[in-house]
Amino acid sequence: MKHPLALLAAAALALGGAAVTTTAYAAQCPSGEFCAWTDANYTGMRWNWSGDDHDWEPGIQDEDSSWANHGISGPGIKDHVQVYENPGLIGLGTVCLAPGQEIPYDSWGNDSGDSHTWKMEC
Repeated sequence: MKHPLALLAAAALALGGAAVTTTAYAAQCPSGEFCAWTDANYTGMRWNWSGDDHDWEPGIQDEDSSWANHGISGPGIKDHVQVYENPGLIGLGTVCLAPGQEIPYDSWGNDSGDSHTWKMEC
């Protein structure tokens, strides 16, 4: 009888620990916005947008290290965000975020973003 209770207690502790780890770096990004930070794990300076930006401002341009898509989702709504390595939405895409997706760090996208657009899918 002691073993099932011990397993249940261990499972509860494991889940509790995972929940703390998962929320430790939760992105603070306003609802309806796409956010990018200058440092990993949603730290440093934050920039946020509700629409497209074809030429990011100095300070975030080529300085982005973490991203969050807190955009509004629904039928016919462009709710994915594609980040591009050059102004004008040209060049390679660096990161693409689905609705609700948060990326604390990505080596490919790190310090590469110059513009972004909202689109139907990645």
